[in-house]
Amino acid sequence: METIGIIGSLCIGLGLSASCGFRVFVPLLVANVAALVGVIPLAENMAWLGSWTAFACLATATVVEICAYYIPWVDNILDTITTPSAMIAGTMLTASVLTGVDPAWQWGLGIIVGGGSAGATQLGTTTLRLGSSVTTGGIANPFIATLEHIVSLIGSLLAVFLPILAAIISLIGLLILGRFVWKKKQNIHL
Repeated sequence: METIGIIGSLCIGLGLSASCGFRVFVPLLVANVAALVGVIPLAENMAWLGSWTAFACLATATVVEICAYYIPWVDNILDTITTPSAMIAGTMLTASVLTGVDPAWQWGLGIIVGGGSAGATQLGTTTLRLGSSVTTGGIANPFIATLEHIVSLIGSLLAVFLPILAAIISLIGLLILGRFVWKKKQNIHL
């Protein structure tokens, strides 16, 4: 596959990273499979992400993560762990698709675009789950978890196959989540 350019790579990275805010391992697994079949190129220093060993590890981690979100209150505990993990995964994913750029730019953009979008998305989903746990005693959390699984998968696939659309949707979603979190924060202070 020929190089898709820095804008295309950033769109892929943004879509995958924002999806990390819903589930950490789903976007990593999608990127791994896309790299294995040659749909997306990976930076040389991130070639391990396109290996069969990574596939086995990421597939296992994805199944464990998805199942864990259906255990009451474990989902809230996972949010504590997955917030920094999502930011790290988002950074790695964006950096991994930035091919042919100076490593300083690769990792700088990875941190800003990838880590930032994953962290912002994770903050929104954590706020939503906490609100659900408080208002429904956790009864609605499996429904929310299922929606998050679906959004993470669809967002990841869009990032790989329709990166510009994924980037636009991710930016709109980040704005909506930001507004949601801001309103929740304002209600807490009242």
